[in-house]
Amino acid sequence: MSIDVNRRFWNEKIETLSADEMEALQLKRLKKQVAYNYKHSLFYRKKFEEAGVKPGDIHDVEDFRCIPLTTKDEQRRSQEESIEQFGHPYSPLAITCAPQEKIVRINSTSGTTGSPTLYTLTQHDVDVVNEMQARKFWMAGIRPGHVILQCLSLSMFTGGLPLSQGIMNLGACAVPVGIDGGTRRALEFARLTGSVAVFATPSFGLYLIEQCPKLTGKEASELGVKWFFTAAEIGGGIPEIRKRLSEGFGGAMIFDHTGGGHGFHGAMCYEPPESYSGMHFMSGDHCLVELVDPGTKRNIEIENGVTGELVMTFLDWEGSPFMRYAYGDILQVFTTLCACGRTGMKFKIIGRADDMLIVKGVNVYPSSIKDAISRFYPRTTGVVKIVLDQPGPLVRPPLRIRVEYGAPVTPGELPSLKEEIGNYFRETFRIHPEIEWAPPHSIPLETGKTGKVKLVEIVRKEET
Repeated sequence: MSIDVNRRFWNEKIETLSADEMEALQLKRLKKQVAYNYKHSLFYRKKFEEAGVKPGDIHDVEDFRCIPLTTKDEQRRSQEESIEQFGHPYSPLAITCAPQEKIVRINSTSGTTGSPTLYTLTQHDVDVVNEMQARKFWMAGIRPGHVILQCLSLSMFTGGLPLSQGIMNLGACAVPVGIDGGTRRALEFARLTGSVAVFATPSFGLYLIEQCPKLTGKEASELGVKWFFTAAEIGGGIPEIRKRLSEGFGGAMIFDHTGGGHGFHGAMCYEPPESYSGMHFMSGDHCLVELVDPGTKRNIEIENGVTGELVMTFLDWEGSPFMRYAYGDILQVFTTLCACGRTGMKFKIIGRADDMLIVKGVNVYPSSIKDAISRFYPRTTGVVKIVLDQPGPLVRPPLRIRVEYGAPVTPGELPSLKEEIGNYFRETFRIHPEIEWAPPHSIPLETGKTGKVKLVEIVRKEET
């Protein structure tokens, strides 16, 4: 297939649809999808029965909101019931709707808080994901022939095979080096393959910049990286971190991403590294987004600047379609028109509902704390560890935050810097943290199975 590399959009018709046109398309697909879910999944049929409705009763999105939310715990339990009764997770007891012979790929969560949660895809679903990936990369300027070094977990995480397939579907070249082989191997393959783009967590990107001179004898700015794509962590949306990544890779453009092996996808258009206005919602034709209050789970109308928990419904999915799935991400959405010409909302990820901490009645997210500390770079390195004496969300005040001070800071400057950070926290979050200083590079960058850096550490009182 011949591709016009000079065209502005990957799918101009969809990416520039008016709000009314997109809503009409979503409603048409929603009616078809809920009928499909009802027919093929006992799990979802029970949701309809609980609400006292049938698919034919769904005439608009407001009608659809009567269907109870689906949670990850419910999905996991249904999966376990299916395995117990049938020996596999593909039965109608779970959210799987397609017959097993149509399933061509299985993704999963990392399983760090329990057994992994599985997501099934048919070839149609894989094609949908590839289309979403193409829209995102095309918007950033990636074209056939560009070489992308993939430095995310290559396990069943959605940043593994689904990302590789998306890159290849576009006609670009995937170099799935992953993170398990270590930093030296990643840098070696960046050089050997002539990679012009890197896809990694922000923290791993900063680590590559730091280690490159030690391991290769050259600066990371000499690698020839023109694009740096971030995912899995909040840092891609922090101007200070974006600027450090861009400068470290010799002026590379920084693009924040979310979404991988499923129907919800976000990506930012080009912005200077010192700014960040959020990611475009790239899959409005394949995913209906709602926002709910994280506590009450009541719907929040999508208006410019509002914040709420992401609830998503897949609109064109065969394998394991999500229906009113409470995803856990806290988003702030923006509805003003972007200069790039793409319509639809933009959003920032504020944090995770299940990561939220409550300090004297104030809700605060670990990612927001990291964002705040990173604003003081280079007087801080941006590395932070939140120290709790018991699992959240309730925190016994004061909130303890271990912070690495930057190399330029002298011991005599630490008291005034602590006061400055404390004032910022009081003004921004209305909390009074207890700052504990740590020397540069002394806090271990502990990561989970996806490569995402863990920000919270549980330290029992007897250990402190």
